[in-house]
Amino acid sequence: MTLTTFIAWICAAITFGTIIMFGSVGEILTEKSGNLNLGVPGIMYLGAIASLAGAFFYENGNPAPVPWVGAFISLVCALVASLLGGLIYSFLTVTLRANQNVTGLTLTIFGGGVANFFGGSLVKLSGGVGQISVGTTSSAVRAQIPFLSTALGPISTLLFSYGFLAYLAVVIALIAHWVLNKTRVGLNLRAVGENPATADAAGINVTKYKYVTTCIGAMIEGLGGMYYVMDYVKGTWDAGGGLEALGWLAVALVIFTSWKPKNAIWGAYLFGFCYWIYLYIPSSLSAALAKMLGAANVTHMQNLYRMIPYIVTIIVLIIVSKRKRRENQNPASLGISYFREER
Repeated sequence: MTLTTFIAWICAAITFGTIIMFGSVGEILTEKSGNLNLGVPGIMYLGAIASLAGAFFYENGNPAPVPWVGAFISLVCALVASLLGGLIYSFLTVTLRANQNVTGLTLTIFGGGVANFFGGSLVKLSGGVGQISVGTTSSAVRAQIPFLSTALGPISTLLFSYGFLAYLAVVIALIAHWVLNKTRVGLNLRAVGENPATADAAGINVTKYKYVTTCIGAMIEGLGGMYYVMDYVKGTWDAGGGLEALGWLAVALVIFTSWKPKNAIWGAYLFGFCYWIYLYIPSSLSAALAKMLGAANVTHMQNLYRMIPYIVTIIVLIIVSKRKRRENQNPASLGISYFREER
């Protein structure tokens, strides 16, 4: 494998990992408050279709659209739509105390249905399948850092060949880790997730923390949806369910990271590295493995390679369970609705 090929593999892993990093960090914050939101794919769908729709109507309503304006509109639309998704979940689980598992799964179905409905409408408005494109906005989102993206050769390609959202994901992960571990707000939030009754008795507004954290987490997840449509698929709509699969990968990454946002950075990139492995494994090795395992052909081996991120997650889960260290476990009240009257 040449250096150029290896760098291309890493760049593909970083681009892929950025999507699930947004989803994972958002879900980590949500789960730290004790809310188990399995609606991550649905919220990412809402952010994706809202960002695409905002950019689409802006570009089609202006003969000379300004790239950064389109990117800003897309960003705001993604944040607002995902915020609404977070509010829906919070209202049902915190205020109405609905079952969190059922609510999250319903939100995933709802978000996917809404997104694909309006995605299909945008495709029809644009003239048919494959015709929808918000190239101006997408180019602004994917714009690389001037000079640095080419100044240092392969190093520049490795470090500076991404759009601003890729760097924003890392910044958000680091800020989330700092807030959770170095601030009073983070201490209160962890108290709410571990024992809401004790936190309530100490004067912490449990409902407020659950609402705010879940909504902030949802907006971060929505950015993952925006990144998917504007950067990953370059400003078009994908109705093939790819975003939903990445949303579930983001949920798996939460376990992989042991609920630590900083671990989501390298964990997301590792997932991306493993996910694209089937494109970069030498064909001779794939052929040998296919023969040894009795696969019909090398193509069948790709399905096995795509299992690697999930296998790694299972292995990490087993290791974490064996250690039984409290700091590596999920919040004690995760998925349990808080009834103040039962305190």
